[in-house]
Amino acid sequence: MTRTDGYLLDNRQTEAAEHFSAFAALFDPTTFRHLEALGIGSGWRCWEVGAGGTSVVSWLAKKVGPTGRVVATATDTSRIAPAARQPVEVRVHDLGVQEPPGEGFDLVHARLALVHVPDRAQALRSMVQALRPGGRILVEDADPTLQPLLCPDEYGPEQQLANRLRHGFRRLLADRGTDLPCGRILPRLLREAGLTRVHADAYFPVGSPACAALESVTIRQIRDQLVTAGLATDQDIDRHLANVTSGVLDLTTAPMISAWGRKP
Repeated sequence: MTRTDGYLLDNRQTEAAEHFSAFAALFDPTTFRHLEALGIGSGWRCWEVGAGGTSVVSWLAKKVGPTGRVVATATDTSRIAPAARQPVEVRVHDLGVQEPPGEGFDLVHARLALVHVPDRAQALRSMVQALRPGGRILVEDADPTLQPLLCPDEYGPEQQLANRLRHGFRRLLADRGTDLPCGRILPRLLREAGLTRVHADAYFPVGSPACAALESVTIRQIRDQLVTAGLATDQDIDRHLANVTSGVLDLTTAPMISAWGRKP
């Protein structure tokens, strides 16, 4: 397979809103739990890095209130533009090449942002640079190579097909330069960036209806690429989507690893 640049799950696709909705249903509760534990409150200044949807941005805005500030950045801001009202400021920003959109932040949060940046260590240093002394950072990324299966209980042909298509999805990601073993390195990157009180954990959903919703929209988004690359046929995909809808599959996702620390 030849390398193709660009994000596989394009925000401009018609399914993007459905994708973000399913993703938020799966992972927002874990993200919010960690942010609460970091002490977020009224008047905080926050940078939401690489925001894909509005759910986390809107939650942060409610927490910081009218005296706080939330800067939400992304290379494509079309999906977060509706959140651009006080205390939220939306900016186009490329984490991999641009300076931080300010400094003195109390909190910096990034979910599934570093995985798309070639120089993650430099990107993380940029995020730390934006923090005030004592500021907190929460970075979250999946790690598919820790758990590569869509159906951990591969007991029949339906589960085998699901896992084969998941493998094809990750082939497509790798072909676009996405370095999948990302989540596991986050604690080390935080320590190397000079942060203290570094901790991490992982969330691994199994059998959630949101897993089925996310799988369905993801496969529909990448259907053409899977077929063009010879990784699946249209018949394979139709059969898999029917299996997902029927509820016979116990679906999961890659573990989402959350790592956090504090700037000295």
